[in-house]
Parts: sequence; structure tokens; C-alpha cells
Amino acid sequence: MRPTVRRRTIALTLAWSAVALPAAAHESQPGLLSIDQLAEARYQISWRAPIYYGQPHPARLELPEAWRPVSQPTVRRLADSELHRLIVEIDGGSIHGSIVRFPGLEATITDVFVRVSRLDGTESTYLIRPTRPLAVLRGERAWYVSAVDYVFLGFQHILMGVDHLLFVLGLVVIVDSRRKLIVTITSFTVAHSVTLAVATLGYARAPSEPLNAAIALSILFLGPEIVRRWRGRTSLTIRRPWVVAFVFGLLHGFGFASGLSTAGLPEAEIPLALLTFNVGVELGQVAFVLLIVAVERSVRALRFDPPAWVEYAPGYLVGSLGAFWTIERTWRVLAG
Repeated sequence: MRPTVRRRTIALTLAWSAVALPAAAHESQPGLLSIDQLAEARYQISWRAPIYYGQPHPARLELPEAWRPVSQPTVRRLADSELHRLIVEIDGGSIHGSIVRFPGLEATITDVFVRVSRLDGTESTYLIRPTRPLAVLRGERAWYVSAVDYVFLGFQHILMGVDHLLFVLGLVVIVDSRRKLIVTITSFTVAHSVTLAVATLGYARAPSEPLNAAIALSILFLGPEIVRRWRGRTSLTIRRPWVVAFVFGLLHGFGFASGLSTAGLPEAEIPLALLTFNVGVELGQVAFVLLIVAVERSVRALRFDPPAWVEYAPGYLVGSLGAFWTIERTWRVLAG
């Protein structure tokens, strides 16, 4: 095996490990708190807490003391979340300056969207992060403040999506030139941007469990292709990786959409959210590829000759995790 190839392989493995260890695939689906004004001083509170690693979400909703319940709270179990509903009356009728808290959110990787709808037709949205689990309710926010929130959400969503990054890693291992890599990543970007928009706008959707199983299968597909390339053979994936990247990118776009489709976005804010969320996804994807390139160059500068087995690590990583996730997620689908 050529030392340059080995160094490239080590770089890929180290870059993947640096990102993958603190992350978890598809467990960063945001929560949603909707505050809808029903009358001058009466509001309906809907708190949708996503299922977290198969269990009810550890974060709870804490409303201000001045918000007095006037109905019995209800809880409804959905496929991917628990929906809590309550009607409250607010002393003075105004929610301006009220603070809504989410105790327990700081121990998770979950963001929360807060959406406020008023009788006069105005709406406000807030993005709450685990580092500051509270929302101070104000009037409408400037568009650029919301844009920054959506960029951050997209960036976080891709970096927490281990399966998406593993697919990108597999493409990088297979592609043999910088130019072809740029074309391949661009093809993947165009494809998942299309289905991200389609899913967020509500024109099509994919059930989460079968979708996750299909995404895992796309990763498993790359495993044998990597081995085929090692052995000097060829295939459509090796000759034209951008075609495969585009086809599977359509699939991954539905996965990216889970970060927005559950957020209950105000209609007027959807174009901004789509654009800036997708920018965040692309920034995260580019950052991952640049990390691979940077670590590869660093390892090359060290000029050491690692064991021969190291060269095969990325291929086995892609194939093994792809197989494991395919079996696990298919079992979830079959088990209901």
C-alpha cells in the first residue's frame, strides 16, 4: 500500500472520529412550543416534546406564575413526540416580557422552537438552545435575528447527523480527485436541497422510521463500493460518483427536513427559514470536508508509515456502521 494512501486514510478516520464521537444520529429533532391567543387574555399552550432516545423527553415546560390554567392539561402520544395542551389566562392579558423556561433541556442536545400567534395576525418565533433553556417573549423580531438562528440550526443538524456525515465520508473515500469530489459534493447538495424544500413546504413527506432505514441502506451501499475501488475494479459509483450522490441526496434531504418540518413555521417565514437552514447545512458539510483535508495534510506532514491495516479503517467503518444501522432501523420498522 502506498504511504500517501495510508496517510489519507488515517486522516479520514481521525476527522470522522473527531466529529462523530459527541454526536448522535437523528436525536436532535427540535421541540415545539406554540402559544396561540384565543381571546384578549386567554391563550392555548401546545408543547410538543420529541421522543428522546426512545424515552419521553427529559425537559419539561415551566410557565410563568401569572399564567393561570383554566382547563385540564392533556397529553397525547404521537409517533415521534408527546403533545401537551393547556389553556391559560394571563393577568393583564399581555405576554410581553414573560419568561418561559425548559428545565432539563440543558442536559440534552435538543433545540426548541417557540412560536407565538396573536389575534391581530402577528407572529413571533424564538429558537431556544440547551445552553440557555428559556425564552423571553417580546414582539416581532428582525428578520436577520431569525436568519442567524436558522443557520445555526442547520449547521448543528448536519453535524449531529452522524449518518449523513458517514455518507459524505464514504463519498470522499471513493472519489479519487479534487475536481470530481467538488462535483460529487455539489450534486449531493443540489439533491438534498430539493427534497428539503419539498418536505418543508408540505408537498411530500417520508415516515421517519422507514426513511432512517433507507438512509442507513445508502451508507451500507457505499461499503462494497469502497472495497471494489481498493481492488482496482470499477462501477457506476466509482466512475460517476456524482450520480449516486444525487440519487441518495434526494433521500437524505427528507432527513434534513426533520429539523424544520416539525417546527410549525409561520407561513411568512418559510422562505427565509428554508434558505438560511440550508445555508447552515451546507456550512456544516463544507466544514466536515475541510476538516478531512486539513487533517490529511497534517498527517502527511508528520511523515510516518502506519500499519497496513489502517488503510482499510474508513471502508470498514462505513460498511460496518451502515450494516448495523440498516439492521437496527429495519427491525424498528418491522416491530412497529
